[in-house]
Formats: sequence, structure tokens, C-alpha cells
Amino acid sequence: MPGDYCESVIPDPIPNSMVLCLKTWKSRTLPGFIRMKNFIAITGGAGFVGSNLIDYLLNKTNLKIISIDNYSSGSKSNHLNSNRVTYLKGHTKNTDNLLKKYEKKIVAFFHFGEFARIYQSFKYLNDCLESNSIGSMEVFKFCLKNKIKLIYSATSASLGNKGNDKNLSPYAFTKAKNLEILENLKKWFNFKYEVVYFYNVYGKGHIKTGEMATVIGIFEDQYKRKKPLTVVKPGSQSRRFTHISDTIKICYEAWKANKCKHYIISHKETFTIYQVAKMFKSPIIFKPKRLGERYASTLTEYSLNNKVTIKYGKISLKDYISSFIKKKINYEKFSFQNFEIRKNIFFYGGT
Repeated sequence: MPGDYCESVIPDPIPNSMVLCLKTWKSRTLPGFIRMKNFIAITGGAGFVGSNLIDYLLNKTNLKIISIDNYSSGSKSNHLNSNRVTYLKGHTKNTDNLLKKYEKKIVAFFHFGEFARIYQSFKYLNDCLESNSIGSMEVFKFCLKNKIKLIYSATSASLGNKGNDKNLSPYAFTKAKNLEILENLKKWFNFKYEVVYFYNVYGKGHIKTGEMATVIGIFEDQYKRKKPLTVVKPGSQSRRFTHISDTIKICYEAWKANKCKHYIISHKETFTIYQVAKMFKSPIIFKPKRLGERYASTLTEYSLNNKVTIKYGKISLKDYISSFIKKKINYEKFSFQNFEIRKNIFFYGGT
């Protein structure tokens, strides 16, 4: 069946008379049959990136999916209505217990459920360390023990300034250290994994309000509420923004290619935060500088002596924002027209 993966437990050599055909999980319990690996595990499956990944995998594979999320920034509103998806509430530090009954059935593990904000990692240091250091180590150990391919989301925040930006914040530091751990696990135990570096992901489902909101999500919310757009000083910080569809596609392709490589998914265009705010054609106000702020978004050809394959997204931030504004204007026009029609009916009987 397309999308199914198997771990052979058949005697070698196979007798000529033995013809095996596995259709149900019950066959797994019989001697000499094939043990199915028909699950994908995803951390952060109720979050922005994780929910989009689940949606993509449901369409691209026949596999079942298990989501682990502690719902610190994820939401049940991101759950997909599919009997192929199981949502588990829990912390990654308890990965082994949460996935105990699935451990021999998982073919791939997408670890996207870490603490993922720079400035907030100073304020919530314990949460950052517990998620990115303790929790991630438990995910790595689980995958290593059960021989599961890991797909890990790295961050562009650890690449800039010749690698020195990794020390700008607890977030960047912990993410950089995880890459070093993975590199050593590969050397020590031949651990198999793919690394995908994310660059300021935006799009359907991104967080628009609260402390974990993304910059594009914040601007969208402020635009809708007709509030000035808030830009953190100096505003000249440059970023590469990548649409969620482009990001998820590369994560999937990295897993399928199965080459144990490092990938960057980014966009060729670079914008300053001030330039992005101006695209919304709204008033702008500045906020004070923040701890951990990096001033450039850097691409690299090598990471920890690994050749990095750079992939560029197709969806332009300019086009995305232009489409967003157009939809908002059209919605307001439609709402006004409906109001006028209802008013005429009420006062004039539709004349």
C-alpha cells in the first residue's frame, strides 16, 4: 500500500513456498510476518507549523499521525477532523511514556514542537530550557532507541554573524546546541535524521495575538483592527520570510529523499521589518529595542561541517500581503453593501 513502511521479521532465506500478504495489523503478531510501521509522530501538531504539516501529510500519504502538544501555544481549533489523526496532550519530556504503545509502529518523527521565540526565551527561560533541551533530548533518545528517522526543525536565528548569533538568546543557544547533540549522535550511534532550517514562517494559521504571535500575524491583526503597526527599533533588521506551504513541502521532501542532510527553506527576497510594515500602508509606531534582537537573516552553505542544501520558496511576501489587503477591502465593501440593503428593506420596504 502506498505510504506504508515495513520492518521485516521474515526468516532468511525465505522458503519458496512462503508467500506473505499483510493486510491487517493482526498479522504483526504472527511469527514470520511483516511488522507494519504505519504512523508518523509530530510534536507541536496543534500549533501553526504542525497543523499545516498534518494537513499536508494526510493528503500525501496513507499513514496515521500522532500529535504531541502541550498546548502552550497550540490550540484545539487547529485539530483536523480525521480518524487518521490522534491528538495527545503532553510534554516532550514525557515522549517515551506518551508513545509507548506506538514505538514500534512509527516510521518518522517530525520534531517541530519546541519553544520558538527569541525575546520571550529570556522571559520564560525555564520553559525554553525544559522544551528545547530536556524535551528535545527525550525525543532524540526515543528515535534513537526505536530506530526512527527524525526530521528536526532548526532555526535561522543560530546562523547569523558567522555563527555568533547563536549566543544572542536562550532560544538560539538551545537550538544550536541541539544541532551539536544530533551531530554527535550521528557519529556515536549512526543516528539518522534530516535538519530543516526555518526562516520566519508565515501563512495560514500563524499566531496573530499574544506573546507567541509572529510578526506577520501581529501586523495582520493590527491592520484589521485599524491600529498602528508596531515595529521594534531600529526597524532595519532584515529578514527572509517563507510561506508555510513552501516550508512544509520541503520538510516532506527532505523526509522522502532520506539523505540525512541539512536543508534551508527560505525566500530569495529580503526585507527589513520597516519595509514589511510599509507594505500594509498603515500608520507605523516604533517600540523599544529588545533583548536578543538579530539584525540580519543569513544563509549558509555549511553547518557543523555539513553541506547545506538551500531551497527557495515560490510564494512572495509582497504578493501575500497584497492579497490579504485586497480580501480585507473586499470584505468591508461587501459588509457595507449588505448593511445598505438591510437598511433599505427596514426603512423603505426594499424600494
